[in-house]
Amino acid sequence: MMVHHRFMKDPRLPLHWVDHPAVSSPGSPVLLLHGLGSSAEDWMFQIPPLSGAHRVIAVDLPGHGRTPPLPGWPRIVDYAEPVAAGLQDLEVASAHVVGLSLGGAVAMQLCLDHPGLVRSLCLINTFPRMSLTLTAWLKGAVRMSLLLSGRMDDLGAWVAGGLFPQEGQAVLRREAAARIASTPRRGYLQSISAATRFNVRDRLGEIQAPTLVIASSRDTTVPLRAGRTLAAAIGGARLSLLEGSGHVASVDAADRLNAMLLEFLREVDGSAG
Repeated sequence: MMVHHRFMKDPRLPLHWVDHPAVSSPGSPVLLLHGLGSSAEDWMFQIPPLSGAHRVIAVDLPGHGRTPPLPGWPRIVDYAEPVAAGLQDLEVASAHVVGLSLGGAVAMQLCLDHPGLVRSLCLINTFPRMSLTLTAWLKGAVRMSLLLSGRMDDLGAWVAGGLFPQEGQAVLRREAAARIASTPRRGYLQSISAATRFNVRDRLGEIQAPTLVIASSRDTTVPLRAGRTLAAAIGGARLSLLEGSGHVASVDAADRLNAMLLEFLREVDGSAG
């Protein structure tokens, strides 16, 4: 494993990523973009199977993991631009881009602004613009009150409880709570603000990359209709449903998600072969 750092225009703001070389028979590189309050570590169940045939690059988005927050109140485009610069630094001509939730928004922005860098898109439990159910809005209000109180440990425990509510998911809850609690409060606030202002619904028809949309049947954060909107508006996109999975499908439905990803990547690389 090789760890690289990319510095943006302000050298005090390093973009951190982890670069895993392919074991053998390399296909196109894969870029993994995590969700809100997470980090590159949340792809731990995807990296081993993907790196069998692909170079895998997992990024800590600004304000997450080892990457510090951006100045001011950034937009999703401000998250996508350093990712594009990082790919160019790594001399990646194009990559399969996989994004979960917030990472899916960054993936779409990257594809719209730098289409040559995106070999394909896999959009997991994400949205073209923020449109929540009433339950999600109520949960969002609780989340904001905890966030504004400054108690990231309380926020982590509450959010993790909603992401992994089942009796057998205690370990997942603890790990998710700890990761969210370690996220800088400013970075978390910035990401929520950027997500609420994100809207590329009218630009989805511009996306030309092969696209797989994955939605979870028990996702209480992003409604299933968001996935249906993406699949209907992006030319040639297809929608796959993960029955019984919640919002963090990379963890609670890892094996099924991995199978979907590997099949899709083989199809795309094979069609280019």
